[in-house]
Amino acid sequence: MRVVFSVIVAALLFISETAAAGTLDRVRAAGVFKIGYRTDAPPFSYNSEIGEPAGYIVDLCREVAAAAKQELDLKDLKVEYVTVTAEDRFDAVKSGRVDLLCEATSVTLARRRLVDFSLMTFIDGASVMVRSDGPQSFKALAGHKIGVHAGTTTEDELRRTLADLKVEADVVPVADHADGVKRLESGELAAYFADRAILTYLLLGEGAPKTLRISKEYFTREPYALALARGDDDFRFMVDRTLARLYRGGAIGAIFARSFGKAKASEILQTLYAINALPE
Repeated sequence: MRVVFSVIVAALLFISETAAAGTLDRVRAAGVFKIGYRTDAPPFSYNSEIGEPAGYIVDLCREVAAAAKQELDLKDLKVEYVTVTAEDRFDAVKSGRVDLLCEATSVTLARRRLVDFSLMTFIDGASVMVRSDGPQSFKALAGHKIGVHAGTTTEDELRRTLADLKVEADVVPVADHADGVKRLESGELAAYFADRAILTYLLLGEGAPKTLRISKEYFTREPYALALARGDDDFRFMVDRTLARLYRGGAIGAIFARSFGKAKASEILQTLYAINALPE
């Protein structure tokens, strides 16, 4: 009986220690670094034409994985890409299904109750895309249908913007950005509301519709960062140090160019890099 009791206690202690283990401990034990990414949020996080994870923020997370391999002195480290959605992404972080959330995640105080965030990785703002023959101002969208990616802060901001401007329009949540643009082009929607960098990317792509344009107005400011489990100070420090070194050393320029081509980083984004280029 005493032996059985000892085995049970040992098992409970093992379970407790495993649950309490930090991200770096799990990575060291498993030899796997799990990147959570979206398949539908270009140019930040998406599947490329050949089906591989790609995007500006995915590339940042690859740099973090490389830093983890070096810090943990691992001979080999497998990077596992785990798909998440706008609806389940934070649960994936909290449950440990992913080690780092690598997509266009806006930082909010409400979300900081769920997860921790790294240094900021990008700053953008929501804008609106319309057809060249459709309504040409936000207020002109009254009585029309406006699409927006379901389950995002952008959807919340669209509803808030409509209320603030006293514009009565129908908000139509869509499954992904490609679906929103397709419905806009077909005339099912009068406008599509999304972060400006995403809209710009969609218009610059090969085969992109030529009948669409983006408003010059910004309706929100969206600060992006990498989400990770709350209270894991060692892992967060390693993530922040990796980002700071990328910003400080200038390597961020090449990462930006891979996703945005000849586009230049905005002044506010360059300022973000400068502020977050923390010294050692």
